[in-house]
Amino acid sequence: MTVKPWKLITTQVDQSYRIFSIRTNRAQSPRNKQEYEFYVLESVDWVNIIPVTPQNEVVLIRQFRHGIQDITLEIPGGILDDHDTPEEAAARELREETGYQESAMILLGRVHPNPAIHNNYCYTYLAKDVTLVGGQDLDDKEDIEVLLKPMDEIPGLIRDGKITHSLVLTAFYHYYMNYRPAG
Repeated sequence: MTVKPWKLITTQVDQSYRIFSIRTNRAQSPRNKQEYEFYVLESVDWVNIIPVTPQNEVVLIRQFRHGIQDITLEIPGGILDDHDTPEEAAARELREETGYQESAMILLGRVHPNPAIHNNYCYTYLAKDVTLVGGQDLDDKEDIEVLLKPMDEIPGLIRDGKITHSLVLTAFYHYYMNYRPAG
């Protein structure tokens, strides 16, 4: 059987929040011609940043995540603000969340976070030769701890279940598959 696009019958934004909207789509199956409702989280695009110091340490963050009610080990990231390019958002989020600034920002890739229910992209950047240039500039709803880990410890942190955020795992996949530093 060949998969075909579904016919969109209606679409309606049900509720809008600061960082996403909930949309209901009514669509018709090309296979059985039945109509079904689907819920989509409309969101602006996101960025993740792998910041690496000249000493080949990764700037990681720890923060409480309300969805799982626990603290996670991650890389900096966030949403694009109005009129941001993904690269501008990556530089801004890196600076705000960690106080570090890059000498170069390299796009490693982009993914659909969850195309079953989200309509956006998440871009992953490598921030090269980051240096601490100031303090954090956190939003009122952010509590972020910054820590450094040698790059060669990252696979072990993933393997041992210390890094579990799927978009962070994807970011490191992009790093290891698409960027091979000399040495």
